[in-house]
Amino acid sequence: MNFFADSSILITGGTGSIGQTLTSYLLKESKARRIIIFSRDELKQYEMKSRLGNPDRLRWFLGDIRDLDRMRLALTNVDYVIHAAALKQVDTGEFNPSEFIKTNIFGSQNVIQAAIDKGVKKVVALSTDKASSPINLYGATKLTADKLFVAANNYGIAQGTAFSVVRYGNVLGSRGSVMPFFKGLGDSTGKIPITDFAMTRFWITLKQASRFVLESFEIMQGGELFVPRIPSMKITDFAEAICPGAELYEIGLRPGEKLHEEMISKEDSFRAILSPDQSRFTICPNFASWPFAQPDGSLAIKGKSYSSDGNDLWLTKDSLLDLINNE
Repeated sequence: MNFFADSSILITGGTGSIGQTLTSYLLKESKARRIIIFSRDELKQYEMKSRLGNPDRLRWFLGDIRDLDRMRLALTNVDYVIHAAALKQVDTGEFNPSEFIKTNIFGSQNVIQAAIDKGVKKVVALSTDKASSPINLYGATKLTADKLFVAANNYGIAQGTAFSVVRYGNVLGSRGSVMPFFKGLGDSTGKIPITDFAMTRFWITLKQASRFVLESFEIMQGGELFVPRIPSMKITDFAEAICPGAELYEIGLRPGEKLHEEMISKEDSFRAILSPDQSRFTICPNFASWPFAQPDGSLAIKGKSYSSDGNDLWLTKDSLLDLINNE
């Protein structure tokens, strides 16, 4: 992580699961001069500070990405930004659309504007598989945010600020994820509700996602949407691995929920380049008014979507448990 040596990094939503993992990774693996945790919850900041021991390189900044003036102040003398702040619960978004729009769209635009105003070098925004061909409000707001960050290069690059996006699937062990939910129910009742027995999902660990995000800073030009090539798993296999012996019962899809997730749509596949080491796809911008060189690789999925049911990489119950234990 020599790329971040002597630099100042700000993480919006820094007290979330991915924000905390990114912070720990940067503290251990980089020589960043300053790591700023930007979030709106003082209790979570206090708890995170207590857990990490409040090392000298950490700074704590209370604020909301909805507040442009506060965002500008926070980005003073910052080199790199990881934009992780978002409202994320699918069913909550269906009933509170205006709040998701204010945070995920207007808040993201504030991050963009403040980054350009303050001369930030690079910004990576974190996205989700639900932003590809979205059917729910949350996914639609994240797709809009993705578009905002890519388009921001049209005026950001000339000012010295580049923007890219990282999109990945379900994160093992993140706050609000299905793993602790299944584990708690399985241990207490011996029964686990499954929305649909045919359901599949992409899976990535917090550490894998964090490494992927930080590596993207080193290779980005501005305008890329990076997607890791990660495995899928049937939700029934996942539940049986987490809670062996538990009874599974079907309850039907929740509002805004997909049977299978997608990270690259069929339409975007014509611009999705698989890296030579086959570890990541790069979706190139549809239109770039700034200098953009197509990365090395192949159009491996041209004309096909990259979906969790059509994936060529799959986790077994044993490989899932190995992944959890190793990470």
